[in-house]
Amino acid sequence: MQRTIKFVLNHPFTKGRPIAALAKLFKWQLLSRLNKRPVIHQFTKNSKLWVWKGLTGATGNVYCGLHEFEDMAFLLHLLRPGDLFIDIGANIGSYTILASAEVGAHSIAIEPVPQTFTYLTQNIQLNSIENKVTVLNIGLGKESGSLTFTKGFDTGNQVATAEDTDVINVAVDTLDNILDYQTPLLLKIDVEGFETEVLNGAAHTLASPGLRAIIIELNSAGDKYGFNEDDIHQLLISHGFKVAGYLPFKRELIDATRKTEHNTLYIRDENFIRSRLNAAGKIYVQGRKI
Repeated sequence: MQRTIKFVLNHPFTKGRPIAALAKLFKWQLLSRLNKRPVIHQFTKNSKLWVWKGLTGATGNVYCGLHEFEDMAFLLHLLRPGDLFIDIGANIGSYTILASAEVGAHSIAIEPVPQTFTYLTQNIQLNSIENKVTVLNIGLGKESGSLTFTKGFDTGNQVATAEDTDVINVAVDTLDNILDYQTPLLLKIDVEGFETEVLNGAAHTLASPGLRAIIIELNSAGDKYGFNEDDIHQLLISHGFKVAGYLPFKRELIDATRKTEHNTLYIRDENFIRSRLNAAGKIYVQGRKI
């Protein structure tokens, strides 16, 4: 609980409003203990999520509006109806719901673990965006085939290592294969250390100039698979991307360095991105405009 309180008080959306933030946290903690059934949370003005106690990937949105504030706000301000967003490691679908329910963009959401995939599809159905979202219950890698995944960690499962025993087999394809020459504007990759192999199967996608931004988690989780995530950074730089930070309330891109915790934002064609961000309409989260 102490860690959660610290997260809430230091979150960019709640910082400076400690009483309101803590009241929301403790209200959720109380109600989720009294009512153990899933409830519908109003995510943004035009989107909703199924949430329940302990659901990794959702409760941070309840406490703080947008769990990964800068990255989620960047998505909301960058995308437009008709754009293509790719959500690799979609989990319960928070990013997909923002892209397709709030903004109206098309999404391809990829989630390999069957139970988590069920949560994802339930959130898509809740928002009635089946016509905007393609969901794939597969993994991504450098080639087609199959991989073993853990299955006992709720929404925190990952590609299994030799030490894992409670595992399932999952079909795997490459990003280039599933896109079939479609080009996304924005790509989000959160695959618990397997990012290297995802990008090894995405050579055409990375080379496509229509791909303007990538949100990717590089927190050394790849070490357990023998991957050096410095290589990912160099790969993206070689394709013309640069690391950037985003200040959502100011709609401002800033120079930044690669993060070793949480997500790193890579962009290219900076003038295009700045124009999109500045021209985006207001988004309402918990009654506040961003």
